[in-house]
Amino acid sequence: MRYSIEEYAKTFKMSKEMIHNKIRTKKLDYIVEGGIAYIIVPTKTMNTNLKLENLEKTGSTPPPPVKTNIGMVISLYQKENHHLKLKIKELEAKIDSLIHDKEQMLIADRNRIEEIYTAKDEQLKSVLEVLSTKLILLRNDNTVHDVVATAPQNPIPLVSNGVIELKRYLKFIGVGSEERKIIRNRFSQAYGSDIRIIQKEGEFYVDLSKYDYTDLL
Repeated sequence: MRYSIEEYAKTFKMSKEMIHNKIRTKKLDYIVEGGIAYIIVPTKTMNTNLKLENLEKTGSTPPPPVKTNIGMVISLYQKENHHLKLKIKELEAKIDSLIHDKEQMLIADRNRIEEIYTAKDEQLKSVLEVLSTKLILLRNDNTVHDVVATAPQNPIPLVSNGVIELKRYLKFIGVGSEERKIIRNRFSQAYGSDIRIIQKEGEFYVDLSKYDYTDLL
C-alpha cells in the first residue's frame, strides 16, 4: 500500500517532521509521482501495526511466549519414541510377511524340482529297462537281423537268459503295430493250453531261454 505523508501521519500517529526525518535516513520506502511523495508500506507491516494499534486501544497486551521446560521436552521425546516404536512394529510385521512369502516360494520351488526329478528318474528307469532287455537279447546272439514291417515267414528265434515282455520283444525285433496285435491275439487264444505262454497282470511274456515261439510269430 502507499500513503501520502499526511495519510501516513494520521494512520501511524506520527508527526510530519518525524516522517521527513525517516525519509531522509532511508528508513521509509517512498516514490514520487506528480511531485508528490508517497510512502510504500508492505501489507505485512501494515497488518502488524494495525494489530499493535488495536491492542493499545483495548489496553490488552499480547500473551507472553510459552517457555520450554524440561517436562515439555521429555513429553515431546516420549511422543516421538512411541511413534517410532509403532513404525518399528509395522516394519517388523512387513519383514515377517516377506520372509514367510519367500519361504513358501522356496518350498513350492523345491517341491516342483523334486517332482521333475522324480519324473526324470521314472523315465531313466524305463530307458534302463529297455537297454537291459536289449543287452539280454544280444548277450548270446551277435547277429543283427533285418526285419520288415510285415511279419516274416520264417522269423529267426532269439535266445536269452530271462523272461521278457512280449510287446517289448516284438518292438525290439521290428514288428509293426498291426502285426503285434495279431501276434497278441495268437498268444491270447493259446493261453492256458500252451505252457510256453506266460501272463502277468494282463501282459504276455516270453521265456526265450527255454522255448521257441516261431510258430506263434
